[in-house]
Amino acid sequence: MQEHEAIARLKHGDIAGLDVLVRQYQYQAVRAATLVIRDRTAAEDVVQSAFLRIVSRIHQFDSQRPFGPWFLRIVLNDALKEAQRRERYTSLDQTSDAGMTPLDLLLAEACGPELILEQGETREAVVNALNQLTPLQRAAIVQRYYLGMSEAEMARDSAASAGAIKLRLFGA
Repeated sequence: MQEHEAIARLKHGDIAGLDVLVRQYQYQAVRAATLVIRDRTAAEDVVQSAFLRIVSRIHQFDSQRPFGPWFLRIVLNDALKEAQRRERYTSLDQTSDAGMTPLDLLLAEACGPELILEQGETREAVVNALNQLTPLQRAAIVQRYYLGMSEAEMARDSAASAGAIKLRLFGA
């Protein structure tokens, strides 16, 4: 089943359409939310809630537009709210209940040991830099560079001025 078919099924009340969307967007959504929240478990919860919420909001979705950016904006907005609600800054050295640091979680998703060795220092530098940002700045960086959104799209989706978006990106 294709994405447009899954959306049509959801709009007609068939929950089976959700499975296709989950398989297609879950990984990217969890990664984006993890970058903003800095807690994999909380990011998974945010994404799960977003998937459940789109079932009731699917009628608001314009089928002429791509689904991915619409859904990922919902995820990022929810992740940003969660990060701001927590207002806690986790050290990259702090271990979770699973015994892994946030850096370990990001590195665990790499393709193999060679890639980890080659990109380890770069990843660590990026994560350290993200760790220093506010939740709003992290969300702006994820939207711009991870999701590839333009500044105009970011401004429209966050109800902020283009100048505010540029300031967030520049400050980051």
